[in-house]
Amino acid sequence: MASAVDGLKQRFMDVSKPDADGVYRHGKDKRKQRTQIAMTSLCELWKEAVESVPFDVPEHGVGLAAVGSLARGQIGPSSDIDVVLMVEPHTLKDDQLNQLANKLWYPLWDSGLDLDHAVRTRQQCESVTDHDLPAAMGWLFVRPVAGDTGLIENTATSILERWRKAARKRLQELLDSASSRLEEFGRLPYLNQPDIKEARGGLRDTVLVSALAASWLADRPHGSYDEAVERLLDVRDCLHVVAGKETNLLLPAYQPKVAAMLGLADPTLPEGEREADAVEGLQTLLATLGRRIAFSLDSTASHARHTLTHEKPRFAFFQMFQPRAGGKREAPTFKAIAPGVVEHEQEVALAVGVDPSRDATLPLRVGVAAAEYGLPINPSTLLNLKHCPVTDKSWDRETRELFIRFLATGQALPPVWEELDFVDLPGRWMPEWLGVRNRPSASAAHRYTIDRHMIEVVSRLGREAPSGMRYDDTQYATLLLAGLLHDIGKRPGVRDHAAEGARHVPVILGRMGFDDQVVSRATLLVREHLTLSQFATGKDPEDPAVGRELAGRVDNDPVLLDMLFDLTRADGSSLGATSGEAITKQYGWSRWREATVRMMYQAAREAMEG
Repeated sequence: MASAVDGLKQRFMDVSKPDADGVYRHGKDKRKQRTQIAMTSLCELWKEAVESVPFDVPEHGVGLAAVGSLARGQIGPSSDIDVVLMVEPHTLKDDQLNQLANKLWYPLWDSGLDLDHAVRTRQQCESVTDHDLPAAMGWLFVRPVAGDTGLIENTATSILERWRKAARKRLQELLDSASSRLEEFGRLPYLNQPDIKEARGGLRDTVLVSALAASWLADRPHGSYDEAVERLLDVRDCLHVVAGKETNLLLPAYQPKVAAMLGLADPTLPEGEREADAVEGLQTLLATLGRRIAFSLDSTASHARHTLTHEKPRFAFFQMFQPRAGGKREAPTFKAIAPGVVEHEQEVALAVGVDPSRDATLPLRVGVAAAEYGLPINPSTLLNLKHCPVTDKSWDRETRELFIRFLATGQALPPVWEELDFVDLPGRWMPEWLGVRNRPSASAAHRYTIDRHMIEVVSRLGREAPSGMRYDDTQYATLLLAGLLHDIGKRPGVRDHAAEGARHVPVILGRMGFDDQVVSRATLLVREHLTLSQFATGKDPEDPAVGRELAGRVDNDPVLLDMLFDLTRADGSSLGATSGEAITKQYGWSRWREATVRMMYQAAREAMEG
């Protein structure tokens, strides 16, 4: 028997086709069309279900509601349908309610789209959303479909009011959920195969921004933020069309077609080169969108936290009799943590009176303070850093020392570097950085884009050498700089990125003013950063000639050999399909990999000792 929702997925696909030239345009209008098709079809399905059951369905006390992406008007070509059958207690008997639900659910299952459904009373909806954060997020956006729309609207209003009352207590839960997703899915701008929904800077974060705004704790951004959300939804739509199914994982097999559908393919380039160029354009687009959305979430969350802080009383009645307060409201506290830099309400901010436009060293002081204290940079402070007169020539002893200190902050480095990268500071320190920024890696073993991979490598470099010695300050600075620049040569058309990188290193470090020994050693390490790994997998460590050859590659210098081992280990351990994963014996840093590399390292060390 025909149903109002028959072929619903195909109807979605029909209105989601790209133009004749293969480019997907007017995505916002297409999403409105899909939403209208879905809502109209569901309304007709409701009528069919009501007429087909062998009992009278009352006009009041039962109704159908849409939630999720459908309620937000953002449904994709293959998105699932999120619906809730609302019912007042005793409106229908249990068997009658089951019959009505089956008349709704089975046709939807047959429509080709996935179905997320539930049957709830108002009290059950309120209870679930009080304890289940994802459910609460879903019910902040509700559209009545059919039946008792008043019941649905009243329930939605009740849940929204409860959310606003509880938001002050649930703010940390909401922010913790974002942090958990960050740990699991990573950051959208820096992933080769991102989940465009769950990664930081993805579509899930846009829902959190709206939830924070709905709480009245903070207003949400507009303008460029809204444009970023719509463009990321375009990416999602194209991914659905290319994959032919609901997916948010932008796998390499989909990327060239998605990039072309987004209009990123240059038809003047030859085939092969065109696809590679389009994928790089896609990665750059995702980085731009992801940074904008992540910054908007951070900014909105920061404002919400400050709202809670300032709502708390800063004085009590008894303080009126204390000279310290003078009977007045206490001023906010600012803890100086660096020259011109303070901690304020668990964020790094600029001290009162600091003029960013006159201080080129200020971004490094802010970055070091944020990394060493484990604090985020206040969003307004971050934007103010854009006005600092930073250039690739504004280097002196203080900035070099701060830069090395920043690189030495370990696991705290990547998130702070990302914050500074949002306002384009790394590219102003080193213009060569822009050549690899946001570039996807050609190797499937890489989890991250090239720029993020290099920062991950730096974050894994410590002072303890494999020989048991401890690097001195100059040696450690050399190792950190080599880690930062080891893949700087991965540019379009370059076959030997190690040799290309070694060509750039003396220029970059010389311009920064590092001494000749640091420059020459860092250059050697970048040129040879693949050597130890290649020897370990392709040569015999028992052959004395092999040990001598490897020792010669590092000028028979045991310290350089130690550095090369640490750089190899950091490079390998930062690969993987998930954070910290060793993929195979060939890629990543498995026990087998470490054992073979260490055997080759030991062979070279024995050759140096004669």
